[in-house]
Amino acid sequence: MLFTHVIEDGTLQVTLQGQLDVTSRAAGALEIEALVYVHRPHRVTVQVPAGDPTPATLSAVLRAYRTCKSLGIPLTLRGGTPSARRLFAVNTA
Repeated sequence: MLFTHVIEDGTLQVTLQGQLDVTSRAAGALEIEALVYVHRPHRVTVQVPAGDPTPATLSAVLRAYRTCKSLGIPLTLRGGTPSARRLFAVNTA
């Protein structure tokens, strides 16, 4: 299992258990997307491990972000480093 999740007050909270690599990137993105489609939350938060996310981790979260955006569901990145959150914000603007 790449993620754990909980639904609380209409928010899907997804926690990444470790950094993704190239071989787990697609599975990670699909897992988040499946949770979004099954639960249809009002918003999504993705918690990444401390430190800079790997390019594969960021790619999976951005893919999930695009899915959420197409459904009108805001997705927020939590954890990581301030520079990682800024990079996420730049790529989602």
